[in-house]
Amino acid sequence: MTTIAEPVQGVQRAPWAKQRILETADELFYLEGIRVVGVDRLISVSSVTKATFYKHYGSKDTLIKAYITGRHESTQASTLQLVDAAASPQDALHELVAQLTDTILGGGFRGCAFSNAAAEFPDPSHPVRAIVTQHRDWQSELISGLLSEIGHPMAGDAADEFVLAIDGAHVGGYAGDPIAATTALQRTTDRIIGEAIPA
Repeated sequence: MTTIAEPVQGVQRAPWAKQRILETADELFYLEGIRVVGVDRLISVSSVTKATFYKHYGSKDTLIKAYITGRHESTQASTLQLVDAAASPQDALHELVAQLTDTILGGGFRGCAFSNAAAEFPDPSHPVRAIVTQHRDWQSELISGLLSEIGHPMAGDAADEFVLAIDGAHVGGYAGDPIAATTALQRTTDRIIGEAIPA
């Protein structure tokens, strides 16, 4: 989770101001909700002027799209780095679950940023929902590919189950018992990997 940088003296120039606004949105939108956080609050916490905010983003809707796009891109980058560094597809899947477990058990966890965003924008044609769908499709395809590499006989179906287990861990980890949720995710991971037929 992005942490807001310490404010500095004086009026700041772009691109510092633009990045600071986005970092502020990333934190506040995730912790408090997208619709709850208004433009005035974003401007105040970002320590920028109203003119600077509108110069860089034009509207809150533009900033919301930048927020959820940034979440997708950063998650994608860190996940691909983890997969590339893994010794095998099995290890990559275990590492993905371990990373998620650390996130759920760590401080400041408030569920899945993408599911939270989807809940706030129920219209499936909204641009935010399109980005959420893009993220979920990418996640499913990545997991399906890893399962295919280890010889799972129904990699696509298993990936759907895996993603559903991740969704459950997100919800259970925030609204229920995080240890039970992450332990159940690990059991599901072990079972799905165990279903694979060695090449």
